[in-house]
Amino acid sequence: MGESDTRNLRNICILAHVDHGKTTLADHLIAATGGGLLHPKLAGKLRFMDYLDEEQRRAITMKSSSIALHYKHYSINLIDSPGHMDFCSEVSTAARLSDGALVLVDAVEGVHIQTHAVLRQSWIEKLTPCLVLNKIDRLICELSLSPMEAYNRLLRIVHEVNGIMSAYKSEKYLSDVDSILAGPSEKLGDENLEFIEDDEEDTFQPQKGNVAFVCALDGWGFTISEFAEFYATKLGASAAALQKAFWGPRYFNPKTKMIVGKKGIGTGSKARPMFVQFVLEPLWQVYQAALEPAVMSHWLPLSDAILSMVVKCVPDPVSAQSFRISRLLPKREILDNNVDKNVLMEANLVRKSVAACDSSSEAPCVAFVSKMFAVPIKMLPQRDSNGEILDNYSDKGGNGESDECFLAFARIFSGVLYSGQRVFVLSALYDPLKGESVQKHIQEAELQSLYLMMGQGLKPVASAKTGNVVAIRGLGQHILKSATLSSTRNCWPFSSMVYQVSPTLKVAIEPTDPADMGALMKGLRLLNRADPFVEVTVSSRGENVLAAAGEVHLERCIKDLTERFAKVSLEVSPPLVSYKETIEGEGEGVVRVQVIKLPLTVTKLLDECADLLDYKRKNTDCSVLIRGSAHVSERLGFVDDVLEVTQASSLCQEAESLASSIVSGFQLATAAGPLCDEPMWGLAFVVEGQADEPESLQQSEQYGIFSGQVMTAVKDACRAAVLQKKPRLVEAMYFCELNTPTEYLGPMYAVLARRRARVLKEEMQEGSSLFTVHAYLPVSESFGFPDELRRWTSGAASALLVLSHWEALPEDPFFVPKTEEEIEEFGDGSSVLHNTARKLIDAVRRRKGLPVEEKVVQHATKQRTLGRKV
Repeated sequence: MGESDTRNLRNICILAHVDHGKTTLADHLIAATGGGLLHPKLAGKLRFMDYLDEEQRRAITMKSSSIALHYKHYSINLIDSPGHMDFCSEVSTAARLSDGALVLVDAVEGVHIQTHAVLRQSWIEKLTPCLVLNKIDRLICELSLSPMEAYNRLLRIVHEVNGIMSAYKSEKYLSDVDSILAGPSEKLGDENLEFIEDDEEDTFQPQKGNVAFVCALDGWGFTISEFAEFYATKLGASAAALQKAFWGPRYFNPKTKMIVGKKGIGTGSKARPMFVQFVLEPLWQVYQAALEPAVMSHWLPLSDAILSMVVKCVPDPVSAQSFRISRLLPKREILDNNVDKNVLMEANLVRKSVAACDSSSEAPCVAFVSKMFAVPIKMLPQRDSNGEILDNYSDKGGNGESDECFLAFARIFSGVLYSGQRVFVLSALYDPLKGESVQKHIQEAELQSLYLMMGQGLKPVASAKTGNVVAIRGLGQHILKSATLSSTRNCWPFSSMVYQVSPTLKVAIEPTDPADMGALMKGLRLLNRADPFVEVTVSSRGENVLAAAGEVHLERCIKDLTERFAKVSLEVSPPLVSYKETIEGEGEGVVRVQVIKLPLTVTKLLDECADLLDYKRKNTDCSVLIRGSAHVSERLGFVDDVLEVTQASSLCQEAESLASSIVSGFQLATAAGPLCDEPMWGLAFVVEGQADEPESLQQSEQYGIFSGQVMTAVKDACRAAVLQKKPRLVEAMYFCELNTPTEYLGPMYAVLARRRARVLKEEMQEGSSLFTVHAYLPVSESFGFPDELRRWTSGAASALLVLSHWEALPEDPFFVPKTEEEIEEFGDGSSVLHNTARKLIDAVRRRKGLPVEEKVVQHATKQRTLGRKV
C-alpha cells in the first residue's frame, strides 16, 4: 500500500450518548460494505459489533471493536464504542486510533451529558467530527411534529452542539459539569430559530456536508448534498447553490425562481425555509402514506449517505497525522546541553516520520497500542496468511496460564509492521535521552501474528502499513494497558490518553473457598490486563480490592472473573467508598506546622496536573511549603525558604536525607488524615524549624538526627494541625441526569431525598411528557440507586451517573452542644445523635479496624410494666 492507498484510507469511530443508535448504525454500514458478513435484513437487529453475551443481554456496548469496510475504492476502519459512562475508557481507546468521529445525537432526546463527554474526547484527540442526527422517524411517528416544528428542533440541536464545540475552541470549557447546567447562553424560541446564521467557524454545518439526517433503525439517511443534486435540474440552479440554500433562512420564490432571504419573501408570506419545503415535507409524505420502511432505504440508503460523508469530510491518515502530531507526540523542550545529539536527532526524525505518515519500508516503524483485550485461544484463526497451521497454544503467544490470549489493539503511525518483527515496547515514562530510563521503561518483544479485525473475527495478515488498525499477538507479557511500539529505541513515547472519569467504585473480593486464592490472584492479573480501566490493588488490611467505573462495569468484571479468568466462586464485599479530608477553619515539636486551605481552583489544578508535580501522591491534593531559620533549619535542610541543600555545609549528606524525610512525613500524613485515614484534600502545609532545638535532638547531637524522627515529627505535626482547624470529611459527588414521565416526578424526588441528593434544575423535554432532572448525588448513596429508581417509577425513569467533583460536608463530626441555644436545641450532649459526617467516619473506621467511640450499654435490664392491683 503506497501513499495513494493511504490517501484512500479512513479511520473513524462512532461516539454517542447511550442508546442513541451507534451499534444499529454500524449494522447497516457492515451489511452494505462488510463483504457479506451481515445480511441486510438483519441490520439493526443483530447488533453485529456487540458479540459478547453480556452486551447482547443488556443491549449496550461494553467495549470498542474494529471492523474493516470497503466503500467504492476506499478502505474504512470503523470502530464502534460504548455510550455508557461505565465504559468511557473504551471511548478513549477508540478515539486515539481514529482520525475522525461520527457523533450521533437522538433527534428526540437531543444533547445529553455523554454527548458533551464524547465531543470533548474528540476535541482532545484532535479528531475531525461529523454530526449524525438519528431517529428522525420519531419526530414524525412519536411526536407528530410538523415539518416546520421538526426543522426548528433540528436547528436547535445543531446550534447547541456547535455551542459546545465553540466553547472548546475558545478554551473556556470547564472540565466539570457546570457548563452543562448553565445550558445555552441564550434561550431560543421557535420564532427566532430561523434567523440563526451559521458562523463560518461552526464545526457542524449541514450546507458543508458534515451533518447527516438519518433513521438508523430503518436504514435510511441523507446529507443535504443528495437533495441539492436531485433538485438542481428541476429548480434550474446549481447543486452548489442549492446546497448552501438548503439550510438556514433561505426561501424559494416560485414567481421569480430565485432563492431569497426572509426580507425577499415579503411580510405575511407563509413560505417555508427550503430545507422544510424540499427536504422534510417529501419525507413526511412518505411516512404519512404508510409505505414500508424499505421504500425509504431504497430511496435514501443509509450507508451511502454516511460513508460518502466520511470520505469527503474525514481526513486520510496523511493529512490527519500532520494535524494530530502535536497531540500524539508533543514537541519536547530540551534544556540540557549535555544530551546525546545523535539520539535527539533520530528521535526528531521519528517524530517527522509520524507527522508525514511515512509508509515506506525504510521509515522507522511506530505504532500505538491503546488497549489489550482477551480472546479465547479457540477463537484465534487456525491458519496464518499463508495457510500454514498455527500453534495457538504455545506459551510464546499466549499468557502461559490461561485459555485466553491477549491481543494488542493498535494503529500503525509510521513504517511497516510484520509478523516476526522485533520491536521496542516503550512505556509512557520512557525517555530516550536518559540512560536509567532505558532499563526501567523499555522492553524488546517479537510480534508473533498480525490480524485485521472484523468485529469478533480476526483475519491473519503477514504485514500492515501506516494508517492501518490491527490486532497484534505476542505482546501479552510486555504491555499491561497501553504502550508505544517502535523499531528504534530512540523514540519518544506517545502522550498518555485522557479518561473522562476514574474508577471510584471499589469492592474487596475473596474466593468462597480459601483454597482457590491462587486461582483468584491469577484471575485478577488477567482481568487487570484485559480491562483498560479496572484497577486491582491490595489494601493495608491485605484485602484484594477491585476498582471499577460503576455498578455495570463492576458486574462485568465479576462475571469475567468467575467465568473466564479465575473460574472460581467469589465473595464480594459491599462497596468501599473513598473519602478525603480537609479543614474548614483558619501546634508543636521538632517542627511547627501551619495548615492552610487552598482555593478550589488551585485544588482542581493539583488534581488535574498531579503527574507534573515533583512530589506527588496518588489521591492526595495537598502541597508542602517549607521554610526555617537558625541551627535547626540548617540541620533539617531548610535554607532560604526553599527545600534545597547547601553544598558548602559539612552536613550536606545528612541534610539531603532529612530533607527527604520531611517530604516523606508530609506524604504519610496527607495519605492518611486524622479523621479516618483517608487522603487529605485541598490543603497547604507550611513547615517551619523551631528556634529552640528540642531535647531529643540535643541528646542525639553526637549521633546525628535520625531521619525516622523527622518523618514521624512532621507526620504527627501535620495531622495535629488539621485537627486544630475544624476538620471536615470530603465525599465524592456524582452528577445525575434523570429522565422520567411527569406522573413519576414525586416518587423520583422521594428517592433522591432519601439519598441526600441535591436537585439542581429540572426541565421538560420539548414535544414529550418527559422531565429531565439534574442533581448531585453522593457516591456513598449511589449503590443500588438505579434499581431503586426503577422500582419506584415502575421502570419508567432512567438515570445516568457521572463522577463530578469532591465536596466537603459542612457538618462538624465532633460537634458537642456548648451554648445555651445549642443545648436547648440538641440537648446536653449525652443524647445528641451523630450527624451524617460522623456516621460516615465511624463506618470507615470500623471497616479499617480503627477505634470508634461508641456508647455501650452494660448491665441492662428489661423494662417491666407493673400492673396496678385493684
